[in-house]
Amino acid sequence: MALFSFGKKKEEEKKTSCCCACNCTAENMQAAEEEKSLKGVKILGGGCAKCNQLEAEAIEALKELGMDTTIEHVKEYEKIAAYGVMTTPALVVDGKVVSYGKVLKKHEVVKILKDVRGL
Repeated sequence: MALFSFGKKKEEEKKTSCCCACNCTAENMQAAEEEKSLKGVKILGGGCAKCNQLEAEAIEALKELGMDTTIEHVKEYEKIAAYGVMTTPALVVDGKVVSYGKVLKKHEVVKILKDVRGL
């Protein structure tokens, strides 16, 4: 009987692909990286009240500017991690993270959209 279980840790490390033990496989991370380059407005967050409030403010800002109000709400953590965001909710415009960790007001979102899209 051995006192130490040499080799067991290496086997366990192979089973999990990331530190959070979620579904962050290389294929999923690659797909998330490719999705980042797509144009549009996205809300990153798990679907909490703050994420939903940011989404509502962004929709109102898009309506005010006369833009398409389609917003993608990204809830998968491997996709959120691909953006480098550690604090949600986050706002992404045309593949660029423009805000994270707070709920923006409509006028703040309008200003950001004008700056990013050159209006």
